[in-house]
Amino acid sequence: MSSNKAFSFKKRLVKGNRRRKRAPVWVFAKTNRKVRDSPKSNRSWRRDKLL
Repeated sequence: MSSNKAFSFKKRLVKGNRRRKRAPVWVFAKTNRKVRDSPKSNRSWRRDKLL
């Protein structure tokens, strides 16, 4: 991938990166650790593309 990327493409990459974050600690406590990741972070690199 080139090092010079369009701004719109960078925005999409940043958005995808933000989505990967874990759920807050209070969610762990409330669900007794059944929920660990945020629902949107369940993305596979093979199946779902960011673009």
